[in-house]
Amino acid sequence: MLRALIVGAGLTGSLFACLLKRELASQLLQLAVWEKAKGAGGRMSTTRSPRDPKCTADLGAEYVTATPHYAKKHKSFYDELLALGILKPLTAAVDGMIVSDPRSQNFVTPLGMSSIVRHYLQESGKDCINRAGCTLSQPWKNR
Repeated sequence: MLRALIVGAGLTGSLFACLLKRELASQLLQLAVWEKAKGAGGRMSTTRSPRDPKCTADLGAEYVTATPHYAKKHKSFYDELLALGILKPLTAAVDGMIVSDPRSQNFVTPLGMSSIVRHYLQESGKDCINRAGCTLSQPWKNR
């Protein structure tokens, strides 16, 4: 059985967990993700109102910019997130936005920026993340 520890449940940690699962799909893997915060997200955290869960605020990144270089390099990721409705094109103007390349495309996340992280953690087989910092999944084997 392979064992892996990923430290941090932000975008990089969650995406790495997902890619590790996909790459090692035919092997038994015990995967652990350690996170110091009370939840996943890192710089892509989303908070929700305790009174109205539909009321959210992104605490870090507000939108995702795909420059032509990265749009091509990471096309499969953008396509997956767009197909699932996790990303949507940003169509409104943003005051103060600096456009370094007019060919770039911006995206928003209707369910909050942490929805990207949650998607990749879910794809990796993660059950939960707690403030104690330790998340263990059950060993799994893809078919």
